[in-house]
Amino acid sequence: MRVIHVVPAITEEAAGPSYSVPRLCESLIGTGMDVQLAALDWAAIPVRLPYLKTFPLGFGPRRLGVSPKMRRWLKQEVSSGRVEIIHNHSLWMMPNVYPGYAVRDSRCRLVVSPRGTLSAWALGLNALQKKIFWHVLQAPALRAAACFHATSESEYEDIRRCGFRQPVCILSNGIDVPPLEQTPNSGRRQLLFLGRIHPIKGIDNLLRAWQVVEHRFPDWELHIAGPDNRGHLAAMQALAKQLRLECVVFRGPLFGEKKLRAYRAASLFVLPTHSENFGMSVAEALAAGTPAIVTKGAPWDGLDKQDAGWWIDIGVDPLVACLGDALATPPTLLAEMGRAGREWMLRDYSWERIAAQLSVVYCWLLEGGETPPCVRLD
Repeated sequence: MRVIHVVPAITEEAAGPSYSVPRLCESLIGTGMDVQLAALDWAAIPVRLPYLKTFPLGFGPRRLGVSPKMRRWLKQEVSSGRVEIIHNHSLWMMPNVYPGYAVRDSRCRLVVSPRGTLSAWALGLNALQKKIFWHVLQAPALRAAACFHATSESEYEDIRRCGFRQPVCILSNGIDVPPLEQTPNSGRRQLLFLGRIHPIKGIDNLLRAWQVVEHRFPDWELHIAGPDNRGHLAAMQALAKQLRLECVVFRGPLFGEKKLRAYRAASLFVLPTHSENFGMSVAEALAAGTPAIVTKGAPWDGLDKQDAGWWIDIGVDPLVACLGDALATPPTLLAEMGRAGREWMLRDYSWERIAAQLSVVYCWLLEGGETPPCVRLD
């Protein structure tokens, strides 16, 4: 089976698809599948990936990602009959439109992973531009999909709310679980946020909640790490100054080993997000052995069930209440919660498991037969 995965870019290390899509491709290759990943030549890629094919940007706004060469190549590959599946990741850029047009009038099957782009919060961001793009380009391309891929039950509901009735396979992202190590920390204990500094992440709510609790817990410090997104970092730094916060550190972007060390050094991870289709940073923190506080904007209800953290309502008041309990939790109990989370990741979120199930979905789309257990037809 030959499969082409398409994603706008994989150069933003802090963005979930920059990790999850290449790892999914590698895991599918591990099953014996012939997989190629198509992406824009957006910026320098630090590691050469043998299965990656990049395409230059053409004329037009950079944010649209216009690439005539990618469009022509996808159409040629489908027309040749060499490709059986195209799997598109994300929406709202031209690379997410080209696959829908490429598979028209062909036997090639299109799978679409929205990657959080159909949530109510995401649709409300730049709503007018998206409404135009939706009617003119995106919706017609999505109607060609044979199947959608959702990483959570909430994303399945987003897909259905948008009116699409195609089958939906519900498969989470996987995670690589590193060795369990605890980084010594001679200073204050750390509450860590790590991710894009973007309005969707709810960092303003976190700072306002921290203002209420920081003086009750002088042995704790809030660390905010991640790359700036369109000037939001400056706004959050200004808010921290306005709130007169004393125990907050803005650390900038962290990648690779530095990111892993940050997870290990933290006693607790927090994601106060408004909307996530998965939340790779939560899985990364748990895999490193760090318990997590996550709002219900992300599909992590298992935190409570697995005794690996807290899953709370969105907003300042729920954060204040939860932080009051979590920061008072004895270090030994937090460490136990972290180990429980890591075991959960090892058990249920291995890439090999995800790739095996997705392979079954691909075969079902091509050959029919019994519907795979992860696929919803309702």
